[in-house]
Amino acid sequence: MELIEKLNWRFATKAMNGQKVPQEKVDKILEAARLAPTSSGLQPFEIIVITNQEVKEQIKPHAWNQPQITDCSHLLVFAAWDNYTEERINGMFDLTNKIRGFENEGWENYRQMLLGTYPQRSAEENFTHAAKQAYISFGAAIIAAAFEEVDSTPMEGFSPDAVDEVLNLKEKGLKSVLLLPIGYRNSKSDWLVNLAKVRKSKEDFITEVN
Repeated sequence: MELIEKLNWRFATKAMNGQKVPQEKVDKILEAARLAPTSSGLQPFEIIVITNQEVKEQIKPHAWNQPQITDCSHLLVFAAWDNYTEERINGMFDLTNKIRGFENEGWENYRQMLLGTYPQRSAEENFTHAAKQAYISFGAAIIAAAFEEVDSTPMEGFSPDAVDEVLNLKEKGLKSVLLLPIGYRNSKSDWLVNLAKVRKSKEDFITEVN
């Protein structure tokens, strides 16, 4: 029940107090994000971790001036591949073979199937698919933060093109998808802190097919 209790504790923090999150906790949050499942194991995204206050200030106006951007301890930017390429697909398959220490015929056939499919699709379709994988990791990071009793604020409300420019992501073949400020709540000024969590009832949310 400990995890459920901490998920009840968390909320989308509206005001942070600037306190630094211990690096050990940050590492655990990032590791949870790294270990999250992705389609075909390709991990088609990266996480940019920002602690530089000047960079946060540059991003803030492109995120509706939300104060968490600058008041957080660490700002995590989830950035997806702008496209699937043969080089990127081969890189992950080669890494798998290296780590496992052998090649598998079925795995190599699967590689060829992806190479014959993904690079032929439009860059827009491939980016959309990659972005969906980033969302899975994003969820894992939020849950891990709650488990570590670190506050977070999931953000889609920002200008991706502007953030990409600030971070020079285009040069890396990446596009920003999500922002996740992490830190600690300012209980005196956060209007959500004492409000009950509202979710659908189990009966309205879950349908069992037996």
